[in-house]
Amino acid sequence: MLELMELLHGSPDDQGLRTAALLRRSHPFDKELQLAGLLHNIGRLLRLSDGTVTAEVAAEAIRPLLGERVARLVRMSGAPGGDGAHRGAADGADYRADCGADAEAVDTLRHALESPAAAGPDAGVLEDWRPLLDLIAAGARRSRPAGNARDPLGVPRGSRRPVGGLP
Repeated sequence: MLELMELLHGSPDDQGLRTAALLRRSHPFDKELQLAGLLHNIGRLLRLSDGTVTAEVAAEAIRPLLGERVARLVRMSGAPGGDGAHRGAADGADYRADCGADAEAVDTLRHALESPAAAGPDAGVLEDWRPLLDLIAAGARRSRPAGNARDPLGVPRGSRRPVGGLP
C-alpha cells in the first residue's frame, strides 16, 4: 500500500482525485468504482521499459492489492473505445461482452472521466482516499484463495486435519 501511495503522490495530475470525487457523489455505495476512478491513469506512472503505457499493465499491477473488480474496471476504462471514440453497434456489443457484469460500471467510469465536472477545482487530497484503499485491500486479501499459506487461525476445533505434519 505504501508503494501505491508513493506512486500516486508522484503524479503531477489530479484527474484521478477529481474523477474519484465525482464517482463518490454519484455512486456512494460502489467503493471499487470510486477507486477505479482514482487509479484509472496509474498506467502512466508504470511505464514499461520501452516507454509504452497500457491499461493492462496498470490492471495487473493493482490486481494483487485491490482485487479483481478494481483491476478489471481500470483495464476496461483504458480499453479501445475508452477514449470517447464512437463505437458502432457491433463494437458496443463486443465491448459490453468483454466487460461482463461490470459493463454499466465501466460506462459510468468512462463518463466520469469525460465529464466537465471531473475537471473541477475541488478534488480533495489523496490522504482522504487512504482508508478506502486499505478497506478494499483488506477485502481483496480475504477473498483470495489461501493457496499454500497456513491458516493463521489454526485448525478448526474437531478437525481431523493434521497440523504441520503432526498426525
